[in-house]
Amino acid sequence: MSDSNTTDFTKPSTFILLGIPGLEMAHAWISIPFCTIYVLAVLGNFTILFIVKREPSLHGPMYYFLCMLAINDLVLSTSILPKTLGIFWFNSREIDFSACLTQMYIIHCFSSMESGIFVAMAFDRYVAVCDPLRHSTILTNPVVAKIILAVVLRGSMLSLPCPILAWQLPYCRANIIPHSHCEHIAVVNLACTDIRVSSYYSLSVEFLVIGLDVFCITVSYIQILRAIFRLPTKDARLKTFGTCGSHLCALLTCYIPDLFSSLTHRFGHNVPLHFFILSANVYILVPPLLHPLIYGLRTKEIRDRLLQLFTHKGV
Repeated sequence: MSDSNTTDFTKPSTFILLGIPGLEMAHAWISIPFCTIYVLAVLGNFTILFIVKREPSLHGPMYYFLCMLAINDLVLSTSILPKTLGIFWFNSREIDFSACLTQMYIIHCFSSMESGIFVAMAFDRYVAVCDPLRHSTILTNPVVAKIILAVVLRGSMLSLPCPILAWQLPYCRANIIPHSHCEHIAVVNLACTDIRVSSYYSLSVEFLVIGLDVFCITVSYIQILRAIFRLPTKDARLKTFGTCGSHLCALLTCYIPDLFSSLTHRFGHNVPLHFFILSANVYILVPPLLHPLIYGLRTKEIRDRLLQLFTHKGV
């Protein structure tokens, strides 16, 4: 009798997610920081959305992009953590084939969108610092809406071939995925055919998107720094640089874990598997936690509104 995990099929009905192989005995303990991070991230991002919606003075381009980032973080973290916690707590390892590909698409799509949001925020800071008198006329609501639409369309269209290519592959090996979620390479490695097209497309899009976005952000901030150093007083320079500091911190939390996770997964052949999986989860879960903290603590307008909210409730 053949093993049910190695049945000859071209489209498995389900995959089996192992969670974090090698650390199965620690799943319950690992779930504690994962769950805590997720709950805090949800609370933080919903707080940002609530404050911006509640305060008409915050209805501007920078805060629209910040709200889009908050929504993006909520979708991205929610796409993986409930299933991951189901594995850790209830040993619920099965995931439907189509649900797996959907999860893969959401991860790729919203990761690309996050990078595009940072480009939009860098452009907003560039206009605000380098051409402040025309900021309101350049970044009008229709222009902001078009930028947001472009970010969404780019992420959606570039990410679509990944699940389509994965869908077309024949899967006649084990249907066990050694991961806590449907990571692209972990899924296509189960195929019994050449996966170079799928792998190269995923890698090239990732580096193309990140490379182009980092280039645009770098050019924007070079111009911003030049404008800052031309300001007449030290206080003015510090104040202007402070308005961009939160954005720079958010960029670091996005691109460094992403680059590290991508490179180690593809080229770190001697790195333990559980380290790959933990780094992939950290890349998705930690930025949604840090973004509200960064913008809440470093953006004076949001910090002031948050303090006012708690002060009024206390009274």
